Amino acid sequence: MKRVAVLLGGRSAERNVSLVSGRACAQALRDEGYDVVEIDVGPDLAERLHQTKPDAVLNALHGRWGEDGCVQGLLELLQIPYSHSGVLASALAMHKERAKAVFRAAGLPVANSVVANRRKAAVEHQLTPPYVIKPVSEGSSVGVFIIRDGDNRPPHALTSSEWNLGDEVMVEEYIPGRELTVAVMGSKEGGLRALGVTEILPATGFYDYDAKYAPGGSRHVIPAEVPDVVMHESMAMAERAHTALDCRGVSRTDFRYDDTGGKNRLVVLELNTQPGMTPTSLVPEQALYQGMSFRALVRWMIEDASCGR
Repeated sequence: MKRVAVLLGGRSAERNVSLVSGRACAQALRDEGYDVVEIDVGPDLAERLHQTKPDAVLNALHGRWGEDGCVQGLLELLQIPYSHSGVLASALAMHKERAKAVFRAAGLPVANSVVANRRKAAVEHQLTPPYVIKPVSEGSSVGVFIIRDGDNRPPHALTSSEWNLGDEVMVEEYIPGRELTVAVMGSKEGGLRALGVTEILPATGFYDYDAKYAPGGSRHVIPAEVPDVVMHESMAMAERAHTALDCRGVSRTDFRYDDTGGKNRLVVLELNTQPGMTPTSLVPEQALYQGMSFRALVRWMIEDASCGR
């Protein structure tokens, strides 16, 4: 029987989401007949892996230290096969501005943006409103602010002593329209495929942390009710983004589709190398849309595990 260590929790701002993702994946793997050990990740991770001696690792961590290449590097050093993307792809995707540079080089459309110190961004506009401020290396819409037309100044929360999301923020043009997302499975060597296009309709008007993870926080429409050309273009762009960063396993690419005022603009916002696997998460929904159960999806992720990713 294959022993699988599921890494969950950790120390990032997304710890609670990771606990839910990891526990769901661990139960699915147990139901599939694997010997599963859950590891709430801390500074003793290498020692716990040495004691556990897993045949493979399912990485259900979110945020810094878990999807930014750090844990991936440790697993490479220990030569334990693991799920999702490798060191470089993980590090690039986690830094939103560097990922954008790769997307631009691949000919993918991205939103205009600048990187600034959070204290500077808190006292003067870095772009003409409307724009969005977000941590340059966080996920799950943690620490995101929308600055609208007529706002006199950026949010003071950026200077708070409780801010723990890094000193660099990305200031990005606000793109009106609709929120779309596409999951991709596989790799350019082994073959990959986009699973579908989901439109996200947040209950509050913004797809923030609560909209992502709270029951009733958002409504997911799959397949998205968009023109066929937008559907096909979204899926093709997601595959190109996955390939451009050299991702492995499962990724999810988020888009804004601006169809306001007769426009037809599709823009890549970011790529998530370790999408959520909670009951309200988007990737399991898209897999199910393709006929793949949650258990089958998690089994595929662990059977796809390897080193040198």
